[in-house]
Order: sequence, then structure tokens, then C-alpha cells
Amino acid sequence: MCTGCAASCCFTAAGIPRELAEGDVNRFLTHLAMQQNVAASTQNQALAALLFLYEHVLQRPLDRIEGVVRARKPKRLPVVLTREEVEAVLAKLEGVPRLVGMVLYSSGMRLLQALGLRVKDLDFGRGEITVRDGKGRKDRRTMLAASLRGPLLDHLHQVREGHDADLRRELGRAPLPDALARKYPNAGLEWSWQWVFPASSHYLDRRTGWQHRHHLHETVIQRAIHEAVRRAGLSKPAASHTFRHSFATHLLEDGYDIRTVQELLGHRDVKTTMVYTHVLNRGGLGVHSPLDRLRKPMSVETGGLRLPHGSASEGRRILSNGVDVAGK
Repeated sequence: MCTGCAASCCFTAAGIPRELAEGDVNRFLTHLAMQQNVAASTQNQALAALLFLYEHVLQRPLDRIEGVVRARKPKRLPVVLTREEVEAVLAKLEGVPRLVGMVLYSSGMRLLQALGLRVKDLDFGRGEITVRDGKGRKDRRTMLAASLRGPLLDHLHQVREGHDADLRRELGRAPLPDALARKYPNAGLEWSWQWVFPASSHYLDRRTGWQHRHHLHETVIQRAIHEAVRRAGLSKPAASHTFRHSFATHLLEDGYDIRTVQELLGHRDVKTTMVYTHVLNRGGLGVHSPLDRLRKPMSVETGGLRLPHGSASEGRRILSNGVDVAGK
């Protein structure tokens, strides 16, 4: 915040914040977008810092600032892994991070949504996962892969053993959302409310004096996936969220309806899901390149058409543009 204010003062001729007006702020913000080529978030941060400075520090709120040239936020396509690349990354993961990665790719959940799963959110009978408090605080359901049932049940057996050990030590209380702890004081001790991926240590809730075990921290998974991507030798900047992008893209490649994918991802608008139609594994825009339609493949070395073996004399008649010299 201070950096943005100092830069504004250096940019203007006056250099004293109290003497600057709305026009000076306008020129400074436009300068950031046009000359400095800053990101949209950087320009927004500078504007917020200046508004805070004038309203709360200088006690001189600015009037409406109009005509500012806004930095445009670029529209990036999501990074998507092929099925072979997903398999390679998962093979480099071990233990709980590998299980979390499999859940992310098999369900399309965000990382914090997966780590925030409770035992009661897994329905092995129906093959469903209930995602709580998605964007807009809306619950939704997504798929529980059949190949994950065995590994998840084995994992939950180990978690249950740790929970029973905590109960013997008068611990084992999971934090409850909203005001449920006041309405049901002992619900946090129940097995159904425990985290699917609990942390290894407890923390003290200063408001209640109880010791809780939080879910696994997201940085543990992020670091493990980053290292797995490096060890797999991938050049793509893949992260935990890449599994979600790959999940949606691979479903569309398999022919599933985009509305179904929208529901599984929890998108409110189908336009958000439409971005994955631009990264389908079908060439540039789902069409075949005319180069792939040529009868004979092109030779990278000579730039001409590659002839069958033993046709060297014929090859001398073919130029790089495919013109037959003898035919002229």
C-alpha cells in the first residue's frame, strides 16, 4: 500500500499527497496501465491504496475518478494434462498426497474442498461425494470413482484408529461449521464429523479451550504435487488445480454432455465450463490440420515430399513447393 502511494507522489509534479487531486490519481493509474504495463490486480491494488490513504489517513476522500484507462486482465487457457501425464504424476506421488491427487482428478474438486471432506460426505453405496460450501455456499454432489473405494476405505480405517486413540486421550474433537458446536456440543466427537484427511497435530481453540485436529494443510499437497511434476519430467506448469482442469477436459473428450460437466464442477454459468472446449485434445479447435491430409508426409530435412525408399532420382525432380521440374 505504501509503495503505491509513494509511486504516485513521485509520478506527479507536486509530490505531496495532500496537494494532489483526482486528475493526478487518474493520470497515475493510466500511466501504470499504458507505460508500466502492470497487471490488472496491481492497478487495482494501487487504486485501493490511494483511496485508503485519502479517506482514512488524510481525511480528504477523493471524488469520483473517471476516465482511467484500466489494465486488462488477460484470458488464459487452463493447463491440461494428458491421461498419460496424469498417470505419470500420480505415479510419483506417495501416501496421502497420492490419494488426494487421485480424489482431485477423479472428482474435479478444488484442493481445499477435497481436504475439507468429512467422513459423512463419502457415500460408498451410491458412489457419490458431497461437496460442502462450494462457491456461493452451495452444496453439490460429484462422483466417487469405483477404483478409489478400496484405497479410501483402507485410509479411513487408519484414520479411525487414530481417532479412537485421540478419544482415549480425551481428544478427537473436530471443529464444527457455523454454530453447530453450541447446538450439538458433543457432535465434534462423532466419527461422521471427522476429517477424511486429518492433520498430524492438534491446535488449541482459544474461544472454547478445546483441542482440535484440523484437516491436512494445503501446502503439504501443493509441495508434493510440485515435486511429482518435476520428477515426472513435465514441462507444463501443472499444480493441484490442474487435476480439476484435466478432469473436465477428459470428460468432454469422452463425449459427456457439457451440462453434466458443469454440474459436477459446480459452475453457476455454463460459459465458465465452455473454456474447456478450447483445450480438447483434438488439435487447435477440434479440426484436423490440412498438413495431416497430404497423401505423403513432408520431409523436415529437405522441405519436399518424402518419396518411397529407392526413389532418389525421382526425388531430385521434386522441389520444396511440390513442382515437377521435368513436367515443365
